[in-house]
Amino acid sequence: MTLDIRQPGFWNLDLVDHELRRVYDLCSGCRRCLPLCPSFRVMFDRLDTEAVDGDVEKLPAKDVKEVVDLCYQCKLCYNHCPYTPPHRWQVDFPRLMLRSRSAEARQKGVTLQDRFLGNTELVGRLGSLTAPLSNWVSSLPPQRALMQAAVGIHKDRQLPPFHRETFSAWFDRRKAPSFQPRARVALFATCSVEFNDPATGKAAVAVLERNGVDVSLPAQRCCGMPYLDGGAVKEAKGLIADNVKSLAEAVRHGREIVVPGPTCSYMLKQEYPWLDGSEDADLVAGHTLDLFEYLAGLHAAGKLDTRFPNPPRKIAYQLPCHLKAQNMGTKSADVLSLTGAEVETIEKCSAVDGTWGMKKEYFQLSMKLAEPLFKGVREAGADCVATDCPLAALQIKQGTGLPARHPISILADAYGIEEP
Repeated sequence: MTLDIRQPGFWNLDLVDHELRRVYDLCSGCRRCLPLCPSFRVMFDRLDTEAVDGDVEKLPAKDVKEVVDLCYQCKLCYNHCPYTPPHRWQVDFPRLMLRSRSAEARQKGVTLQDRFLGNTELVGRLGSLTAPLSNWVSSLPPQRALMQAAVGIHKDRQLPPFHRETFSAWFDRRKAPSFQPRARVALFATCSVEFNDPATGKAAVAVLERNGVDVSLPAQRCCGMPYLDGGAVKEAKGLIADNVKSLAEAVRHGREIVVPGPTCSYMLKQEYPWLDGSEDADLVAGHTLDLFEYLAGLHAAGKLDTRFPNPPRKIAYQLPCHLKAQNMGTKSADVLSLTGAEVETIEKCSAVDGTWGMKKEYFQLSMKLAEPLFKGVREAGADCVATDCPLAALQIKQGTGLPARHPISILADAYGIEEP
């Protein structure tokens, strides 16, 4: 039953198999999560065959593993499940899936595909250093075919562009405005903002400073989730340890940690205490806020500037799974509605979730699973599409042809803020 990553039994494959079958049996008796993702559909289909007839001990090992492989860590099943801790059955399906992948990776090694997709820092630095050439090369069909063969990224998956000037380079060279701050935050920018979408980071800084918030950018690395997706726990924990040290120091200097990416904010809040286990990790988790969670807090305290000279008309807003998993409501939509815009919230999964939807094995399934989201976006007929998740934005663009912007960039436009 153990999900304590510091216990030796966590890595024991026989114990992992026993726990998988225990949880599958409980899930089979409940089936509340059937509509959520292919893991549950496949689990129940395999359990319901005549040969198995609901007996988890008869479930072939390949079927047990298929359920694990199909989990893309949206985390939604945890909130649906009636048996999560402190219930005596102690069901934590997402962490069990991570445990299974991690234990297998420890025994067999992390695959080249997962090492490549997990090392966002190296890929990001190389891509940015060689941009715009890197963007052009990665658009060529022969190069995409080579990437699919070598590292398993599907040749048809649209990729985020790299920017020559990273967000941190811009932040270091900019001339910060002089004002008496009402609050101080440390921005955990995310790899996506750093290498692929610095404009979102610039908009976040501009909006925060407009509202009297001093912004720092402490030393930081990837949050660790991409490595964790592939079971590379050792590599993920190395990144986490560096972040915990730097971010805890920022908290001790009176700053809250603000994150514009749902997966990264989820990692800092939920997974850092589990994986790192230190007092500093708990400190970081307790002082981390999603960007719009923070802005909504400013508004609740009467400290958010609600004068918007350039309000948008209608926004189709996709609520990312990793924000839903944080049980924080629809803070981005709530703040966007303060501009006077009509905001239609679409609660449909993008089914990319980290590295899963990038892989050649799952790209087509990822697109199929995201079709309800695509339909919702098309039918909304909005002037602009928004999502906090950069991978959801990538998926929406690929599935509908419509660009999806981070809500902070829409808010900056509503304020009339021009990109620095």
